[in-house]
Amino acid sequence: MTLVPLADSFAESRDTLYRLATHVVARAHHAATGRIWLQPTPGGFGTPDHGADQTRIRISGGLLVVDVGGGDRPGSRATPIAGSSLTELAGFVGVELTPDFSVGTDTPPIVDLDRPLTLVDDDVRALGAWYGLTNQMLDEITARAPASAGPTFARLWPEHFDTAIDVGLGPGDDPARRANVGGSPGDGFLAEPYLYVGPWTSERPGDDGYWNAPFGAVLGYADLAAASDSLATAVAFATSGLDRF
Repeated sequence: MTLVPLADSFAESRDTLYRLATHVVARAHHAATGRIWLQPTPGGFGTPDHGADQTRIRISGGLLVVDVGGGDRPGSRATPIAGSSLTELAGFVGVELTPDFSVGTDTPPIVDLDRPLTLVDDDVRALGAWYGLTNQMLDEITARAPASAGPTFARLWPEHFDTAIDVGLGPGDDPARRANVGGSPGDGFLAEPYLYVGPWTSERPGDDGYWNAPFGAVLGYADLAAASDSLATAVAFATSGLDRF
């Protein structure tokens, strides 16, 4: 699996989707279930199925989609994101934006509720491919981890817009000796998407050159896109960190 170069518009599209993920998609999921986490879906991201009518809200390319799997007439409806405002998109999924809503200390600000959004469809697909690569890496990490490591399942967290698991490190059952492993689509630390291994403790065993971030280690999108096999490179990066413990 290989990644394609990102367009210059990617960062702006990502930031639009970040706000949409938090203030529309995650808000709707929280209203139905009390949970905020999302998951990658083909061409983007969305909620798990929830409620008696098995509703799923997702981003697919440039569309906001609502799937209803239960009831007498399962079906879907969709609306373009570009040209719609956050208020209009919230109304499409049946939530109000006026009540306070937080997904953590780094919740993106909610602004310009009635301004039409701009979004490049190819950027959404690139983001979906990034999440897909990250999830495949996380599945490989889970398959290689001993049962004692207790890996969690992959979730997309709207606070940082990253998809991640946490997994136990080394022998023993110390609950503090775990690490977050995942992929960010880019943020204030690194503008391009990146993979990361973040131990919960201050331990940084092995070669210091691997630990290149304040919270652990990162591998950027450009290095992954340049690799002949992006997925194999991603798995090697993560396992290299975890195997040091």
